Amino acid sequence: MPLLDKIMLRSVLTAAAVLLTLGAGFPAARAAEEGAEPPAQNWTFGGFFGTFDRASAQRGFQVYKEVCSTCHSMHLMSYRDLGPGGGGGGLGFSEDEVKAIAAEYKVADTNDAGEPMERPATPADRFHNPFPNDKAAAAANGGKVPPDLSLMAKARGAGGETDGPNYVFAFLTGFHDAPEGVQVPDGLNYNAYFPGHVTAMPNILTDGAVTYSDGTNATHEQMAWDVTNFLMWTAEPSLEQRKHTGVKVVLFLIVFAGLLYSVKRKVWANAH
Repeated sequence: MPLLDKIMLRSVLTAAAVLLTLGAGFPAARAAEEGAEPPAQNWTFGGFFGTFDRASAQRGFQVYKEVCSTCHSMHLMSYRDLGPGGGGGGLGFSEDEVKAIAAEYKVADTNDAGEPMERPATPADRFHNPFPNDKAAAAANGGKVPPDLSLMAKARGAGGETDGPNYVFAFLTGFHDAPEGVQVPDGLNYNAYFPGHVTAMPNILTDGAVTYSDGTNATHEQMAWDVTNFLMWTAEPSLEQRKHTGVKVVLFLIVFAGLLYSVKRKVWANAH
């Protein structure tokens, strides 16, 4: 065998051996890194005709506002998004309610003389950021910056429409004592659904953490359910419009196909 062919063959065999060695460790490594499979939930926004449960999503906003927003930002959201929504994409609060919610926060601005000042937020302003910058956020949270929640319900999905919300709900309800033999480092917490099972986030949704204005009992699972609905809405506020458009397109195609079939029969009637 020529020397060049021997060298090429040896290179191919070496590469194959390396790939087989690495591949043998993939299943075990993946199993160790992944959490338990999140159970499927019956979300109102799932399916072809899905719609948001706005009462639940509004309660979820209250959970975010009173609990989650102490650490997590929502850079992509403006207070006006919480309003009625001309196209049906809003969260459903009245304009006066949105103004009152925004006015609870202060934003940096400049006066007519160009001097820095603070003013009450307006519906056009972005959601209040709990920290002035990432360094401050990391310093207050054990060296890790809490993730922005604007798109969290979509970012955690594996491809299916409800995969992300299923994970978020499972994560929020998955805190409990570690199984026997599992060591959790000091300052961290065990979560059955988090990849690796160890997370810096504590279980903040304790029963009664908020008092719902509509009288709903604020249990741990209820708050997790409501805030997941809210996070799905923030991730895709146009979901209902998209599905309504899809229904119209399907109906149009059905009618159009019927018309084409009728025309075809009429044109070819004398040819048979």
